[in-house]
Amino acid sequence: MPEDPVPDPGLGDEPLPDPAEADRRRISYARSLVRVLPALLILVGAFYDYFTPMAFAAGPLFTAGPLFTAAPLVAAPLFSLRGTVLTGLAALVSVLTIHVRLGIVFKVDAITEVATVATVGVLAVLINILVRRTDERLASAHQIAEAAQRAVLPKPDERIGGLEVAARYEAAQAGAFIGGDLYAVQDSPHGVRLVVGDVRGKGMEAVSAVAVVIGAFREAAEQEATPEAVAQRLERALAREGTRRGGLDAFEGFTTAVLAEISREGGLVRIVNRGHPPPLLLHADGTLVTLAAANPALPLGMGELGTWPDRAEETEFPHGATLLFHTDGLSEARDAQGRFYDPAARLAGRTFPGPDALLVTLAEEARRHTGGALTDDMALLAVRRP
Repeated sequence: MPEDPVPDPGLGDEPLPDPAEADRRRISYARSLVRVLPALLILVGAFYDYFTPMAFAAGPLFTAGPLFTAAPLVAAPLFSLRGTVLTGLAALVSVLTIHVRLGIVFKVDAITEVATVATVGVLAVLINILVRRTDERLASAHQIAEAAQRAVLPKPDERIGGLEVAARYEAAQAGAFIGGDLYAVQDSPHGVRLVVGDVRGKGMEAVSAVAVVIGAFREAAEQEATPEAVAQRLERALAREGTRRGGLDAFEGFTTAVLAEISREGGLVRIVNRGHPPPLLLHADGTLVTLAAANPALPLGMGELGTWPDRAEETEFPHGATLLFHTDGLSEARDAQGRFYDPAARLAGRTFPGPDALLVTLAEEARRHTGGALTDDMALLAVRRP
């Protein structure tokens, strides 16, 4: 009998250099250099003016005035208010000291240079104050966005209904929190139910739709007897939301979603897929199965284009196996050559100690694949049956 194929080490089994980490190091080095630049400018300017006193005879073009004026301007966006003030004073004192030493304090060019350095120092202080206020407003907006994200998309518990659960949200834009990807897990009288979806669009409109989907799912998961009925409740909720919003969203708003119900006793999972990337089933031995829908259905919110009953597809969910759900931010992540990241190919033949380790690996590999620049948010949800 032929031997089992060995997973290709090029699919992520060997550690690869992280472009994002290299970029962070370069940025760190650049910031360190820029922070010492004001002091260097003052020292170089003082050295030039002190040791080339005859340069003043040739006119102001041969003085170090530009270096002295540049120092506080560089410090303004980087230093604290106190640091900016001290930098401006250091530049001004250096200029005056050199002028006194050279005996040119009352010359027109020297007076002009002192006035210029003093004026630029004051402007640098004002710039610093404006930058600090802007940073404070951005920090406040960041905190509000984070709070909104946690309220709309709370992280599920690590254990729900006897299952190990892990969720991860990776924003395409660094520091961003709010997006259109969603996930929710809920223990219900019918088993553990979950939804993973992706709302069309961005911004607060997408967040509003996310809140509608998750709110409707929480209620339907408790009340409806089947995952098909849960999907229909979400459909009606989005239809009401589209009517309320009106305009373009009333006609083109939709949400791709996959719903699943994991039974408590039989080790079975029932899946309804509404136009979403298929879940992956990772067995304990590394075998991977793509749970593609036999009868693909339209996304939620597009019921007006066609009506047919949802049909849940049933699959065994053995002990030690992990169900992975993701949005297209993962499967459509591209490298510099335009090649998509293929989670099924990357994960085949590999095992992980738990769902959280699986999601951490996926997030890191996706960012390496794209060179550290995701083009779309991605939501990841993994459920393991111990």
